[in-house]
Amino acid sequence: MRGLTGKNVLITGGTSGIGAAAARRFLEEGSRVFVCGLDGVGETVEELGALGEIGGTVCDVSREDEVARLLAEAESALGGIDVLLNNAGTSRREPFLEITAGHWDTVIAVNLRGMFLVGQAVSRAMVARGTRGSIVNMASTNALGGEADYAHYNASKGGVLQLTRTMAVELGAHGIRVNALCPGYIRTPLNASIEAGLDPGFVAAYQRDHIPLGRAGRAEEVAAAYAFLASDDASFVHGAELVIDGGQLAIM
Repeated sequence: MRGLTGKNVLITGGTSGIGAAAARRFLEEGSRVFVCGLDGVGETVEELGALGEIGGTVCDVSREDEVARLLAEAESALGGIDVLLNNAGTSRREPFLEITAGHWDTVIAVNLRGMFLVGQAVSRAMVARGTRGSIVNMASTNALGGEADYAHYNASKGGVLQLTRTMAVELGAHGIRVNALCPGYIRTPLNASIEAGLDPGFVAAYQRDHIPLGRAGRAEEVAAAYAFLASDDASFVHGAELVIDGGQLAIM
């Protein structure tokens, strides 16, 4: 992709799944990367270190104090942030009638509050530096349709889309592009943990009946979409959501 070489990239939730795949992709593009996660930071930095300059720290993005520390450490390591991949997220599978207030709060705290806290902190730093930048928020196809047993997740990702659009409206004048990704069913450790509690035939049937391409997506395919939206090739893409779902939303 054009314009990613030498860019300073912060990736939240960058230690596994899509986030780790994105870290690898941006290093391959010649970017400098800083990742955060709740665990696996050291392992990720060690594994990807041969590809380029990468650092990281442990951070709970739902906590304001930890986000402030994350920003300070990332800026110290990178010398400023050009690209934010606002990727950290969580999910639970449980019927609407059984969701507890605690489970609701946890999902909203990570997926929406954390998205706001990190996005605001990085945006403020970009504006203060007077430099252009790109922010890509992680939404989901669940932001575009209601899936049973995921009311809290659906609500959080719908909020991410509205947050993205509002950020785009307000930050465009500062030269900061803001967009969102909407992946469908992607092979990730988080999804694997949810699948472990399902009937063994469920996943195969879901891919056959709900995804026209007939398979789940790969984390590397979402990482490629991250790279596109952050690159100069997407220089006039702003306030948009990019769907990566194998045709899932095209089904009536």
